[in-house]
This record gives sequence, structure tokens and C-alpha cells, in this order.
Amino acid sequence: MTACDVANAMYTMAHAHVGKNNILYRIFYYDCQPLEKKFHNPISNKVVDFSKTKECIFRKDLFEELKKKRKLALRIGTVKDNGSWQIYAPKVKELLNGSISVDDLSELDVYLNIRQKGIDMKIGVDITSLSLKRFVDTIVLFSGDADFVPAAKLARREGVDFILDPMNANVDPQLFEHIDGLKSVLPPKLRNKSV
Repeated sequence: MTACDVANAMYTMAHAHVGKNNILYRIFYYDCQPLEKKFHNPISNKVVDFSKTKECIFRKDLFEELKKKRKLALRIGTVKDNGSWQIYAPKVKELLNGSISVDDLSELDVYLNIRQKGIDMKIGVDITSLSLKRFVDTIVLFSGDADFVPAAKLARREGVDFILDPMNANVDPQLFEHIDGLKSVLPPKLRNKSV
């Protein structure tokens, strides 16, 4: 799927929750800029230019497509890297049980450890602000992450109907207690696809 396809599908999903009898306040999309640095792979010592990866190019294209959508606000956090490479878990298991040695690792067996920063805080602040200022009476969160429990609890205490759309993914059991409803509107063409 192209970035345009994904942007259109996400926009359609948001509107599917609104329906005909409600008014959309705004769609908030949270993400971070992709990593655009160069690093040396510790196995092959080859330079990896993350700005030229498919993931980076796709993410930047997606942001451009989303910017064109009506009533959509991008909330962009930062990406943090510490230059630390990690070995994928299955390879660690093989190393620990002795079925392979460090010399058997390939450049595809490691990944750069990067983390999004500021996204959870932005989501929490927006949910809190929308709830306390009474801008909305319903919030739909596309996620399954329990990090949003405090914000969901506050929204519900303020009388906001809090709906969770996990996009057919597993939901952290802790979230069920703090939502008013669970509904997925994932279009069939996005099911079982990774973007």
C-alpha cells in the first residue's frame, strides 16, 4: 500500500466512528519523525543510511498525505537513539542455548535501538485538555496500549464517552476497565497487512 492509501484508510476509519449523527471535532495523529542518521552495522561494518530506508521514505510520505486532510492535526514527537545495536530475540535464544555462536550472526540479525519520545505525553495532554474544556463528548483512541489508562480515566470522570479501537489487535487487559466501549472499524484491505 502507498502512503496515500494508508492516509485515506486512516481518515475513513476515523470518520466511520463519527457516523452521520455526530460532528467530528478533529483527528489527531501521533507519531515521530523517522530516524535519518547514518550508523555502522556492528556485524558487517557497512554504513546504514536510515534516511534512505523504505520505512523512512514511507513515513515522510504519509505525513505529507495526512497534512492534506481536513480536520487532521499531526502531533509529532522525537526519535531518540543511543547508537546501541540489539540482537533480535530469536538469535539471542540461539546464542544462549549454544546452537549458534557470535560468528554466525549476520547484519540482518541486529537492529538499532531507537525509541519514540513525547508521544504518550502529547496524547495524554490532548485527551485531558479536550475533556476538561468540554470540547468533545466522545473520544475514540486507536491503540491497545495501557499507557493511556490515566488519561482514559480522567476523560470518563469528566463525562466523556471513551471508545477504544485496537484495529483488531490484542488489547492490554488493564484497558478494558477504563473504556466505555470497544469497536474496530479496520477496513478489510488493511487486515493482516503491515505498513
